[in-house]
Amino acid sequence: MTPDSQEPRWLTAEQRLAWLDMVRVLTRLPATLGAQLERDAGLTFFEYHVLSMLSEIPGHALRLSRLAQLTSSSLSRLSNVVKRLEARDLLRREPDPADGRASRAVLTAAGMAAVEQAAPGHVTLVRELVVDPLDAVQLDQLHAAHERILDRLDPASSTRPEWLET
Repeated sequence: MTPDSQEPRWLTAEQRLAWLDMVRVLTRLPATLGAQLERDAGLTFFEYHVLSMLSEIPGHALRLSRLAQLTSSSLSRLSNVVKRLEARDLLRREPDPADGRASRAVLTAAGMAAVEQAAPGHVTLVRELVVDPLDAVQLDQLHAAHERILDRLDPASSTRPEWLET
């Protein structure tokens, strides 16, 4: 609603189509990626995302609260996944050396092997579904559009990994 009226700003037909297409991507893409990861690596999309975030940082360890931010997850959801991954020896929890009251997740050798085994198939599918259908200009536009949306969703960039180039 606009500040000076009670009338909502309805979407135009073109805006509605763009929005509904985005909803379709937001619902179908994770399901498709998840099915491939489950089939080929025995991991859910979220489990792979957690493991891959840990695999990309020096020391392969992160405080759980930061890992929750990076994976856009609640601490309780992340805690449940960490328990499952810990039971499979893909990661372990330990006190954070910087603050013993906090815990961090540490990728194990088996977890790194799982990421390395899953990554080629995952990247192949990401290329097939998202990267390859777009030319360089379209990919730049997609990135720019996502950055503008993320400026609204995450103005502090708390979900952006520090190790990504800006």
